[in-house]
Amino acid sequence: MVAGLSALLSRRSGPDLMPQGRLAGPMPWVIAIMVALTVIAAAAGLALSNTARNAADSLSGGVTVQVVEANPAERDRQAQAVAAALRAVPGVGEATVVSQAELEKLIEPWLGVRTGEDQIPVPALVDVRLRNGVDGEKLGQLRRIARQVAPAARVDAQSSWLKPVFGAIDSLQWLALALVALLAFALAAAVLLAVRTALGTNRDTIEIVHLLGGTDSQIARIFQRAIGFDAAGGGAVGLALGLVVVLALGQRFSGLGAGLIDSGALDWIDWILLALVPIAGVLLATLTARITVMRALKKIL
Repeated sequence: MVAGLSALLSRRSGPDLMPQGRLAGPMPWVIAIMVALTVIAAAAGLALSNTARNAADSLSGGVTVQVVEANPAERDRQAQAVAAALRAVPGVGEATVVSQAELEKLIEPWLGVRTGEDQIPVPALVDVRLRNGVDGEKLGQLRRIARQVAPAARVDAQSSWLKPVFGAIDSLQWLALALVALLAFALAAAVLLAVRTALGTNRDTIEIVHLLGGTDSQIARIFQRAIGFDAAGGGAVGLALGLVVVLALGQRFSGLGAGLIDSGALDWIDWILLALVPIAGVLLATLTARITVMRALKKIL
């Protein structure tokens, strides 16, 4: 009886209970689309996380001093004096005057190439690096010392300039996480509908298997195996499609040469996490199939 039951279950595990073959029905392609979108959303979230982390690390302890003075010679003198005064402050690692060539390069995308003496004067910049983080008390101390030699100097923590940017990045990260969660829910819903349809179509067959001694777990394994094959095939296709899109977008953004964008490049851990997306999809699909079948069978019998 056991041997006969096993043979029957083996025959029923094919096209009778789950008619779609691997990559032959809609389910694998639905899963492929879900996995591809999940990979893209997860890659975006990881890139944004890297951008925020690297920017925060590079700006931590950074202070910028702007020396505003119309006379170029006096402006340079004040900038050198500010740098020298700040180097003597305890806790300051370095204070460097940004060269005029670097300033021109920074503002060229917005103001173009500047020539002649009739151009609007650009403030001199002093880049200050602290050994520890910047707080309000330290910033006030640096501001007082800088204004002793350059009355019109402006002292700002570099991280404060990008607070709106960091806020926007946080919002985009939460959006990427929400998209991943919604796609996972959509994948589970698609599997649930497919399994319920198969159960309804093959209700008579399932009752015969029960009469021959088949258990709910054995029937559930049939559906798990079929869904697992579909999820594995669709997940592989979806991963490939998602990685192609991510690599293409990465190439386009890397050509911009922007510091914040370059700092968001994915590292090897991020690629491993992306590779785990289809595995998680297979686990979610098979678990959803098993739970759906087990609950449905309890209502049938």
